[in-house]
This record gives sequence, structure tokens and C-alpha cells, in this order.
Amino acid sequence: MSVWQCTPSAAPLCGSEGELVAVSISVSPRDLEALLEGLARVDFPINPQICHASGEAPEAGTIVEFPAYAGGLAQVRAALAGAGFDPEAIRVRGMLDELQLLLGHKAGRRHGNPG
Repeated sequence: MSVWQCTPSAAPLCGSEGELVAVSISVSPRDLEALLEGLARVDFPINPQICHASGEAPEAGTIVEFPAYAGGLAQVRAALAGAGFDPEAIRVRGMLDELQLLLGHKAGRRHGNPG
């Protein structure tokens, strides 16, 4: 019997500005620069991870992901609107859910599962 739980507690990661969440925004590659310039207008630092879809098709998307506190989501949506993007085009997940998904995906690859 292990003293460690296999799943994280249900309590979210919280700070003074609310729950820590993972934000994901999908844009076309040609709109990436405008998106990043828009996100630079928020009052907190954003250090995005940028994932480009494989393929040469013009509709292949780019995903921009970054952590934020729930209290800052209104600023993110306002920055998107100010840059001409749909403010509701963001996907928001609890950070614990995002980490579980990431760790589960990597664990599956280590065990020969393509994930």
C-alpha cells in the first residue's frame, strides 16, 4: 500500500487572483504576431508556448498556450477583442487537469503507447 495518492486532490491551485488555469488559443499562423501583440497588453506576464500544427496546408493552425489566474481572464478576453480576435475563442482548463493530461500522455508514450 502506498502513502501517495494516485490522483491529485480535487482542490484547484489557487492564488490571490483565483484558480491557476491553462489558457489555449488557436489561430492561423499568419495571425500569430497580431495575437501575441494583443496578449502583450495584459497587466501580467505571459510566457506562451507556441505549437505549430504539422502540414503545409494554409488552414493548419497554431496553438498558443500559457498559464494565467482566473482573475486575469477578463484582461485576456479584452486584449483579444482589442486585437480583433473573438474573446470567447479561448479554451480554459484547470491547471491540475492540464498537468494530469500532460503527464498521462507522456506516461503512455513511455510504455509503448503512442498516446
